[in-house]
Amino acid sequence: MTTRTSATERRRLTVLRASRLFDGTSSALIEDPVVVLDGAEIVAVDHAARFTGAEHADVVDLSGATLLPGLIDTHVHLCFDAGLDVVASLAERDDAAALTAMAEAARVALAAGVTTVRDLGDRDYLSLSLRDSGRAGPLPTVVAAGPPITSPGGHCHFLGGEASGVDGLRAAVREHAERGVEVIKIMASGGHLTPGTRPDLPQFTRDELRAVVAEAHRFSLPVTAHAHSADAIADAVAAGVDGMEHVSFQTADGVDAPEHLIRAIGDHRVVVGATLGIVPVPGLEPPPELRRILPTLMANLRRLVDAGAPVVLGTDGGIAPIKPHDVLPRAIAQFAEFAVSPVEALRTATSQAAAVVGLGHRKGRLAPGFDADILAVDGDPLADLTVLRRVRAVYAGGTVVPA
Repeated sequence: MTTRTSATERRRLTVLRASRLFDGTSSALIEDPVVVLDGAEIVAVDHAARFTGAEHADVVDLSGATLLPGLIDTHVHLCFDAGLDVVASLAERDDAAALTAMAEAARVALAAGVTTVRDLGDRDYLSLSLRDSGRAGPLPTVVAAGPPITSPGGHCHFLGGEASGVDGLRAAVREHAERGVEVIKIMASGGHLTPGTRPDLPQFTRDELRAVVAEAHRFSLPVTAHAHSADAIADAVAAGVDGMEHVSFQTADGVDAPEHLIRAIGDHRVVVGATLGIVPVPGLEPPPELRRILPTLMANLRRLVDAGAPVVLGTDGGIAPIKPHDVLPRAIAQFAEFAVSPVEALRTATSQAAAVVGLGHRKGRLAPGFDADILAVDGDPLADLTVLRRVRAVYAGGTVVPA
């Protein structure tokens, strides 16, 4: 049995027994597993037939279920309520009301088995307040970017992150670092949520992006760039960003993803945050221009995978009714439909995502020494990824999440 000595000998252990287990890295499921929890930490993973010591533990029977590491959504906006006008709804809330709504959004994600979220854009650093609040009851772990850095009047300027020029951008990065963010988010292009900006146009020069990357790396912070524009993508790669969100290669005429740029993203190991996952809502569909280019976007994502670019799943949860905060399980299934195998899709949302958000040493795997963030689903996800939406139980830091 793989085990780890517990620091608290007197605490009663919890043993989860299930039919199958995906450990976050393997290519096959473990049959008849047990996972032993000591408070917030996993201390053992074994086969049920070999396990001894149940008499000293509380045993939870999850027969028929598969255990997985808690899922990780690498791109959410907890300050947005997944309504019809998320910008107006946020503007109507003061900070206290916004924090209450953000905590509720986080609980929605957690109930779906999303035990870690990376918030890539809030108002006035509210995600850091939520992260550090110690609110009662389990919440997902929050990795926080604070307000995204954007150009004056640029995409999501209403969140408070406007800056311009090399000196101004360096100062903005320093402010974010001093406030305690864990990642720098920069809006390298315009976006669909902000009237007056265009997703096919860059918002910063290449030199400005280089200044952001250099200053962030001075504080040991990674940089991920919102990048729809093909030109902005090229500039971001040349500037040395660690990751990019969306990566849709948009131009004034449609989509243009030249092979040399695809190869550069793979060669430089720039992490691609694939924006997937939609909940069907009657009467609400993606805009016609997006539906028109969607097959090309999916084909380009497959090309990025083939080029060796690290890919993680970031749903953009919260920005619209079709993007609720619990949409990640649908994104995993969608990714496997056209780009990767089911087990690769699961790794993308667990161990690979944990490494990208800086938590690969303690999240994204079911192994001794890792956080007891666990999702139990009814059925076999390698046979049918839709079972990820059939949640039997969720544990966050060893605490069972109320159904």
